[in-house]
Amino acid sequence: MKAPNFRTLDLNLLRVFDAVMSERNLTRAARNLSMTQPAVSNALSRLRDALGDRLVVRSGYGVEPTPRALALWPSIADALRQLEKSIAPGEFIAAEATNTFTLAMADATAAELMPGLVAIMERDAPGITVRVVPLTTRDPRRLLDEGSVDLAVGFFPAVLADLTAQAQAGPVAAFDHQRLYDGRYVCVMRKDHPLARGPLTLKRYCDARHLLVSFSGRPYGFIDEALASLGKKRRVVMTVNQFFTAGRVVAASDLLTVLPEHFISTTGRAHELMQRELPFEVSPVHVDALWHRRQGQRGDHAWLRLALAAAAQTAFAQS
Repeated sequence: MKAPNFRTLDLNLLRVFDAVMSERNLTRAARNLSMTQPAVSNALSRLRDALGDRLVVRSGYGVEPTPRALALWPSIADALRQLEKSIAPGEFIAAEATNTFTLAMADATAAELMPGLVAIMERDAPGITVRVVPLTTRDPRRLLDEGSVDLAVGFFPAVLADLTAQAQAGPVAAFDHQRLYDGRYVCVMRKDHPLARGPLTLKRYCDARHLLVSFSGRPYGFIDEALASLGKKRRVVMTVNQFFTAGRVVAASDLLTVLPEHFISTTGRAHELMQRELPFEVSPVHVDALWHRRQGQRGDHAWLRLALAAAAQTAFAQS
């Protein structure tokens, strides 16, 4: 690996590198930088020569970073954001803003948080637009890295464990997170289900037929992992990717499902459902906002995070 001479390195090339990494597309990077695409390509070529690495390779309609580029980018992006903030801090004025934010979350999470968020928007930032897209993964880091979404909200235990491990190892993690609220899982069934009366034992639970809310469609989740640790298993006969759908199906069948307790009201069928304590231990639900660190210094993004946290506080103060 070539060791660059930092004294002679043109630091403008780092701005081009940051834009290309953010967009994964030379044309879009050029537009954001008010440059031509040939000029961006030339700058990238000069940086490749200086660093002794290809940095990005063509892939489909854009480019994919090399491992060296992925390792360099968090530090370069942070340095550029800090420099930009120092030289031109630029105050974010919510009442005058016309930003569009894209948030990824499950339907039930949106049902909990969006009423409070839209109230804040109407009061403080009427020009802002929010687009909510389905959360289809328990690891949304690629979506955040690609810039497809500005913020992901959900239950991300594996991601947070990985970020903690990275922090302990020393290098700066590329993602930040904030706890919005906590909850617990319960077994949910229709009110006149045969298991609605009498003790819900582990055997009766495992012998029943189950519905699983699975973003990926994979018929195996953390409940199945918990059962496997006890030497037990259940039969999942259906998977759906929305909590709202789960409520409708369970209300009209003998299937059991497991939901966060605070999500039951968002199914639209709470009056037809009942909850029972699970006959085994499961970890609580920790719902977090997750974002890429390159967004962290932006005033508009900071406003979004504060507004979302306030919406969560309002939602759970009323529950």
